Amino acid sequence: MRLLNLLKIAFKAIVLNKMRTLLTMLGIIIGVASVIAMLAIGEGSKESIRTTISAMGSNMITIRPGADDRGPARGSGGDVQTLTLDDYEVIKEKATTLSYITPIVNGGGQVINGSNNWPSTIYGVNPDYLNIKVVDLQSGSMFTDAEVKSASKVALIGQTVVDNVFPDGQEPVGQMIRFDNIPFKVIGVLEEKGENTFGQDQDDVVIAPYTTVQKRILAIDYLNQVMASAISEDDAPEAVTQVTEILRSQHKLLDSEDDDFTVRSMEELISTFSSTSEMLTILLVAVASISLLIGGIGIMNIMYVSVKERTKEIGLRMAVGAKGADILMQFLIEAILISITGGLLGVLLGLGATVFIEKFLNWPTSVALYSIIISFAVCAVTGIFFGWYPARKASALDPITALRYE
Repeated sequence: MRLLNLLKIAFKAIVLNKMRTLLTMLGIIIGVASVIAMLAIGEGSKESIRTTISAMGSNMITIRPGADDRGPARGSGGDVQTLTLDDYEVIKEKATTLSYITPIVNGGGQVINGSNNWPSTIYGVNPDYLNIKVVDLQSGSMFTDAEVKSASKVALIGQTVVDNVFPDGQEPVGQMIRFDNIPFKVIGVLEEKGENTFGQDQDDVVIAPYTTVQKRILAIDYLNQVMASAISEDDAPEAVTQVTEILRSQHKLLDSEDDDFTVRSMEELISTFSSTSEMLTILLVAVASISLLIGGIGIMNIMYVSVKERTKEIGLRMAVGAKGADILMQFLIEAILISITGGLLGVLLGLGATVFIEKFLNWPTSVALYSIIISFAVCAVTGIFFGWYPARKASALDPITALRYE
């Protein structure tokens, strides 16, 4: 029996039982749609994380006081003061893989302009800060190295601070504000950046010379962190190694001693978040795949029932010359058609669900071609795997017994 005839017979059997076929496909449809939607959410999350963190400066290196707190039985950077201006100067002098570097000190307080006030965070930095963070100025200018050396009371402010302490739309540049009763002249406004990956408002900041913040606001002689930028993204791993070696030498640490500082690159942060997102995606896909398994069992069940219902038809086909292999192929093709058609409908439903999720739930999604290919492959395998047993049972029927079946 030719393949074309087998396809016609299988298609006719499916059409004659539309409702039953549709219900059989339902598990496959839901399973495929769920897998595509979950993979789209996972891929979208990874891309969103990479884009957002890269926007913070893909070459950025952060050096914090305290040992790496990701391991067991180690201190955190919040209760130690192991980073100093001398460390910053040594790194700046010896690190050949860095293009920009700035010390950072920061603290919270009230930004005040007349009767308007707003709780914010002040960051003490040097002029390299904007290049490292890849931030432009909306208006005004950055303070100079001379203003850093003289601990000038000048500041740049973010858009959130502008909105709250200059609510009447007054031009901030050139105006005086106070931060915890210390007067600052606003010399620039940072471009608007919105929230970062951690949900923090990047525009709720005040930027001033680190010398000013150290002496006049925080009254400290240590640094909260040092931030730098590698020459290129490819140089970031080497920069981390180089900075680590410089600081270990500067702090006179023995080979047996742990670092009393933490050096991280943005690539490491991207990798960590992507790994977490990937694990969650695998978990979601595994749960969604249960629907495919249920759909496969449904196909097996309905094909088994179909064999029982069509026993006389099978006997008649065998009596007029059909071989067992022809009967096997007939029912196997029918199972595969049901599975692949369900897969097609599932892909359409999955793509629709992805659009709905992105448009109405505002979740980042990205449909990967491999997710559709895998779905079709799984559907074909499901049809063959779960359709083979009923088809094999049909091909093994005795023609005379089948013709007598009621």
